[in-house]
Amino acid sequence: MDLTKYRESDSEKIRTEDLMRLITGRGNTALDIGARDGHFSKLLTEKYKNVIALDLEKPTMHHPNIMCVQGDVTNLGFFDNSNDLVFCAEVLEHIPVPLLYKACSEISRVSKEYLLIGVPYKQDIRVGRTTCYTCGKKNPPWGHVNSFDENRLAKLFPKFNICEVSFIGKSVTHTNIVSSALMDFAGNPYGTYNQEEPCIHCNNRMLPPPFERSFLQKVSTRLAFYINNIQKPFLREHGNWIHILFKKIVL
Repeated sequence: MDLTKYRESDSEKIRTEDLMRLITGRGNTALDIGARDGHFSKLLTEKYKNVIALDLEKPTMHHPNIMCVQGDVTNLGFFDNSNDLVFCAEVLEHIPVPLLYKACSEISRVSKEYLLIGVPYKQDIRVGRTTCYTCGKKNPPWGHVNSFDENRLAKLFPKFNICEVSFIGKSVTHTNIVSSALMDFAGNPYGTYNQEEPCIHCNNRMLPPPFERSFLQKVSTRLAFYINNIQKPFLREHGNWIHILFKKIVL
């Protein structure tokens, strides 16, 4: 993915502005989990004296107030309460369920005061599903193995109170068990095969589906779209992203 082009899109600019708006205070140290290209790390330096940019692969950026580190959100190498703010956007949706609670516990542990979490909101991870053409197994879109709403997020961080909740964008994307099964049979020809995330089962790069499909696969695809169109009038629009600012409960 061309991150520069992605950051310049209108939708991403709006999301970035909202995340930065939620940070009302200033402090000494902020931890940016899943820093990638350092986009948010650099913005955080406007409000925090020192920023730690952490990712599974050590980020590469040069800024006098940013320290780049390689790390795993499920085992953070920091002392308790060592960061005034922990910033975590576009991360939790990728963490396998067995490790999610450990990751959130670690995020909570190293935060001294605030957490800022950003994830897709009520995402139907059956939509855009892919088939790995190496191992043959099904994958959620963009490697998103979790779907969140405000209640699930609140339960993941029980030692924090919610300061503010914000919703960005709009979505009515949803499917159903029949349509998703038909798409699976058809080989999921319209999945997110341009994603950077590898197969969650075999860790190989996602390959595009074969150009030629059988007659039955083509029929299944048409039926899946037809059934989805029937349900569209009954779907409710909701935010595409949810941003929550949490504050640690002082006992």
